[in-house]
Amino acid sequence: MPETTWGLLVDIFKIAGGLGLFLYGMNLMSHGLEVMAGDRMRSVLEKATSNRFFGIGIGTAVTAVIQSSSATTVMVVGFVNAGLMNITQAIGVIMGANVGTTITAQIISFKIDPIAPLIIFIGLVVNLMIKDNRVKNAGIILIGFGMLFFGISTMGEPLKEFAKDPGFQSLLTTFEHPLLALLTGIVVTAILQSSSATTGIVITLYASGVGLDFMITAFIILGTNIGTCITAILSSLTSSRESKRAALAHVLFNVFGSVFFGTLVLLFPGILTIIQNTWPEASRQVAMFHTIFNVTTVVLLVGFVKQISKLVHMIIPEKAYESENSQRLIYLDPNIMQTPSIAVAQARRELCRMMKITRDNLELSLDAFQKKDIKKAEKVLEVENTVNFLHRNITGWLVRIRGLGLSMQDIESLGMMLHTITDIERVGDHAENIAEYVVLEKQKSMKMSAEAYDELKVLSEAAMDSVNHALETLETLNMDNLGKASIYEKRVDEIRDHCISKHIQRLEGEMCEPLAGVVYIDMVTDLERCADHAMNIAFSIKGEKV
Repeated sequence: MPETTWGLLVDIFKIAGGLGLFLYGMNLMSHGLEVMAGDRMRSVLEKATSNRFFGIGIGTAVTAVIQSSSATTVMVVGFVNAGLMNITQAIGVIMGANVGTTITAQIISFKIDPIAPLIIFIGLVVNLMIKDNRVKNAGIILIGFGMLFFGISTMGEPLKEFAKDPGFQSLLTTFEHPLLALLTGIVVTAILQSSSATTGIVITLYASGVGLDFMITAFIILGTNIGTCITAILSSLTSSRESKRAALAHVLFNVFGSVFFGTLVLLFPGILTIIQNTWPEASRQVAMFHTIFNVTTVVLLVGFVKQISKLVHMIIPEKAYESENSQRLIYLDPNIMQTPSIAVAQARRELCRMMKITRDNLELSLDAFQKKDIKKAEKVLEVENTVNFLHRNITGWLVRIRGLGLSMQDIESLGMMLHTITDIERVGDHAENIAEYVVLEKQKSMKMSAEAYDELKVLSEAAMDSVNHALETLETLNMDNLGKASIYEKRVDEIRDHCISKHIQRLEGEMCEPLAGVVYIDMVTDLERCADHAMNIAFSIKGEKV
C-alpha cells in the first residue's frame, strides 16, 4: 500500500476515533451531571411558575448544569404530561433551555485540550479509588469532560492536514449553499439527538482551518436548533395532547428563530464580519454566534409566549375526554428512558394513578355490596382488569428503569415502588372479591341480616379511611402521616373483632344463614386485609413493610 494512501487512512481513523471519543465523552459527562443534579433539577423544574422570566431562568440554569437542552425539554414534556406545568410555563423553560445549551459551545471553544489526558486520569483515579457514589459520579463527569476535549484534539491534527488537500477542499464546496448547510445541521442533529454534539463537531471543523466558510458554519448551527426538536417530538408521541403541544411549541420557537436569524444574516452579512472582528479565534466566533443567535431569539419572542400558546392550541385542538381508567400508561413511554430522573418521577405518578383507580374501585365495590347493585359489581370486575394491566406494565417499567444510571435517592424510590405496587394490586383483588359476593348474593338469593349489613358498613368506612390515608401518604410522601396510618389500622382491627364477636352470637342463636355467614366472614377478612395493605403502602415511603 502506498505510503500516501496509508497516511490518508491513518488520518481518517484518527478523525473517526476522535469523533467517537468526543461524542462518548459528551454523553458520559451529560449523563453524570444529570445523575448528580437529577433530584434537585427535578424539584427546581417543578417550581416553575407562570412568570415567563422565571421559567427562562430555570430553563437556562438547568440546561447549563446538565449540558443538554434535549434532556431539559424531555423533562418539560414529562411535567406537562403529568399536569405539573402548563404550556405557558413550558414555553418559558424551553426558551431558557435554548440559552443554557450555548454554555456547552462556550466551554468547547476554550483551548484546554492539552490538559485533557490529565483530566481523564484524575477522573479515573477518583472513580476507582473512592467508594462514595457521589464522588465516583464526579469522577465519571471528569472522565467525560476530558474525553470530550481529547477527542477534539485527536480530530484537530488530521483535519488540518485535510485542509491542505485540494480534493477535500472541493468536497466542501458542496456546502456553499446556506439552505443545504441548514439542512445538514438539522439531519446530523436529528441523528445524534444532541445539538451540543453537532455544534462541537462544527466548532472543531471550523477551527481546524479546513476551509469551511463562516456563513456556511453559521447556517449549520442554525440547523442544529431545528434538529434538536426531534427528541421532544419523539418524547411526546405516546403522551397526552398537552405534551404534544409542548413539543410543538419547541418546534415553532426554534424554527422561527433559525429562519428569522438566517434571513437576517443573508440580508446583513456584516453581522458575521462584526463577530469575526470582535473574536479573532475561530472556535470563539462559532460559540459567540451560537450564543448571540439564541439569546436574540429569546429576546424577540419572550413577549409572545401567550400567543405561541394559543397557536399550539389551535393547531392541536381538544378532543373527547379519554377515561383515566383505560388500559394504557399515561405517564410512561420509551422516550423518557433518556432522562432517568424524570423516568423515576413519571413511574411514581403512574403508581399513584393505579392507587387512585384501585381506591375508587374498592369504594364502588362497597357501594355495590350495600345497595345489592349487580351493575356496579360488574363495573368493579371490569376495572379490575385495568388494575391488573397497570400492575404488570408498571412493574416491567420499574425493572427497566432500575437498569439506568440513577442517584441513590432514585434507587431507593424505585425500591419503595416495587414493594408498594404489590400491595395496591392486593387491594384491587379484595375489591374484586367483594364484587363477586354481590353476584353470588344475586344468584343464590342469599339474605343477610340488617344488623350484619350495618356492622359491615362501619367496618367498610374504617377500611376506606385507611386506604384514603395511604393514597394521600403515597402522593405527598409525608412522614408525619405514618402515625395516623397506624391508628387507622388499629381501629379496623378493633371493629373486626367486634364484628366476629357479634357474628358468633348470631350463629349461637341460629339467626344466620350458613352461606350468608360465610360471605360475612370473608367480607370482614377482605376489609381487614385492605387496611393491612394500606398500612404497608403508607409505610413504604420510609422503606418499611409492616
